[in-house]
Amino acid sequence: MFNRSKPKPHRIDTLIGAGTRIIGDVQFAGGFHVDGHVKGNVDAPPDSGATLSVSDSGVVEGSVAVPNVILNGTVKGDILAHERVELGATARVTGNVYYALIEMEMGAEITGKLIHEPRRGGRSEPEIKPAPGAAAADSTG
Repeated sequence: MFNRSKPKPHRIDTLIGAGTRIIGDVQFAGGFHVDGHVKGNVDAPPDSGATLSVSDSGVVEGSVAVPNVILNGTVKGDILAHERVELGATARVTGNVYYALIEMEMGAEITGKLIHEPRRGGRSEPEIKPAPGAAAADSTG
């Protein structure tokens, strides 16, 4: 009934260890994994395909605007996932979650709103064209 295939592993370019605390905004590309604590906003370009993963012990205090988010820890701030959000059973969010695609395990907690934001550009938004007759009528009239 459900596809329980193993998700493809994501690349980790930057790791914040369990004993590390970052104070300030973080901008990244690629894969960013947090086992420690980030007090500041976390941002990646919307079309970069970047992934933020936060482990059970990881905490982000600030807004997150990243294409892909894999959350098992805590985010105290809004999440804007341009592509996909995966909330594990131990995920805790205090803030709104803006998503194009979301997956939640039983036990995940959100204190805020879930707001669907369709993907921008690409195949998800069809181009609006005038009807064939309407274009001809405009050119003659």
